Amino acid sequence: MTGEETTLLQNWAEASSKGLDTKTILLIILWLIILYMIVKYNKLIRLKNNIKNSFADIDVQIKLRFDLIENLVSTVKGYASHEKETLTKLTEARTSFLNAWSAKEKLQADDMLTWALKNLFAVSENYPDLKANQNFLQLQTELSDIENKIAAARRFFNSSINEYNSTIQSFPTNIVAKLFRFKYEDFFAITDNKEKEVPKVSF
Repeated sequence: MTGEETTLLQNWAEASSKGLDTKTILLIILWLIILYMIVKYNKLIRLKNNIKNSFADIDVQIKLRFDLIENLVSTVKGYASHEKETLTKLTEARTSFLNAWSAKEKLQADDMLTWALKNLFAVSENYPDLKANQNFLQLQTELSDIENKIAAARRFFNSSINEYNSTIQSFPTNIVAKLFRFKYEDFFAITDNKEKEVPKVSF
């Protein structure tokens, strides 16, 4: 039992012990119910904001990741310009991200980039000069670092969602959640089996 619930029960006990009339007791009960709903509503808002804040961390890292793509494409073109399909997938993923508004769209664009990068680094095995290029090596290192940060941010994001979803499904908070239309949130997960394969960023 939370501190807020304990306080509400204590207030009810005090009111009952004072021998108040029925009307007053009913008003107190109504007040306690309203107060309880306010407490639970504020908790759900806090949990919802935690989700938004945790996704903001992912969003920042994804933006940094996409900022490197233009430079990466330019570098690869100098050594493997005929790998048109691979380079096109990278630019398409970047365009999708720039045009994305919702969290779901941004995550889908990032999934596209993950798969495109996997293909690019696989193709680069056929170009020794590209693999030895210092700018390319630096971009690999930066992309690898950002990928690790995204993975950490994703775990925190999913943890925030798990806490929120568990709360809105638990009684009696689920009553408040339904009343104010708090909905179940989806976890940040890669659904395509191909995209589950982390791109290789070292050789």
